[in-house]
Amino acid sequence: MERMDKFLIISLGAILGANARYWLGGWAAERFGTTFPFGTLIINVTGSLMLGFFITLVTDRFLVDPRWRLLVTIGFLGAYTTFSTYTYESVNLILKGQVGLGLINLLGSSILGAAAVLAGILLGKAV
Repeated sequence: MERMDKFLIISLGAILGANARYWLGGWAAERFGTTFPFGTLIINVTGSLMLGFFITLVTDRFLVDPRWRLLVTIGFLGAYTTFSTYTYESVNLILKGQVGLGLINLLGSSILGAAAVLAGILLGKAV
């Protein structure tokens, strides 16, 4: 596979992932408000679930073209998940004196993200 092909495949996935992140973050803010970064939490957990599920499918269950892995994992999920945003929002909450919310976000994303990856792996193995 040519280097430019990889670049274009990753870029397409990133466009889709970034737009999905933008849409879901906006939806969560409208639905739940902005006191707590629910959008980021939802994105981190669903991204973890998708990553665990997809990687399990393409490594344990099905033989797929390697371009799909580039498109989904590096492109889409790389742009969709929000680790840097999650850490910034958590620290910002703590610095604003909302220590409990900051810690809930840090621990919630970590614990729920790990649980979502495990659920994705189990789903991938069950297919």
